[in-house]
Amino acid sequence: MSITVRDATESDLPRILEILNEAIANTTAVWSWTPLDLANRQAWLAARRQRGFPVLVATDESGVLGYASYGPFRDWDGYAQTVEHSVYIDVAARGRGLGRSLLQALIARAQEAGLHVMIGGIDASNTVSIRLHESLGFTESARMPQVGRKFDRWLDLVFLQKQL
Repeated sequence: MSITVRDATESDLPRILEILNEAIANTTAVWSWTPLDLANRQAWLAARRQRGFPVLVATDESGVLGYASYGPFRDWDGYAQTVEHSVYIDVAARGRGLGRSLLQALIARAQEAGLHVMIGGIDASNTVSIRLHESLGFTESARMPQVGRKFDRWLDLVFLQKQL
């Protein structure tokens, strides 16, 4: 199967929402337990576009298998050259290299935009994601024990960053 990474369109939003809501319901990739709706993702896509931030999807002939984006790390002027990213892959498509393809495309977009640092905030137990980031040149810059809670347990947050 051939994988394509491209900019997301409005028609991709129902699938993006499905992937995100699965992650909310079943993983610690998102520290929320409230499913989102299509209006939320429509507003999110519009806000990303307005600020010039990419939203990318990985697709094959069956449709959208994952998505990725970056946005502001913090909304203060001094952080304007730093972004925080997210990558989500459909449960059935994990382990096929889609996360790597999407993250590499995001890094390229950030470099083209003249950004300086890209940050990922990852649940410390997600060793697959941490290893992926490290393989692409991210280094751990912070580890924050028990700053989140989901599924009746405390979660540690790891920040990894890459200087672009």
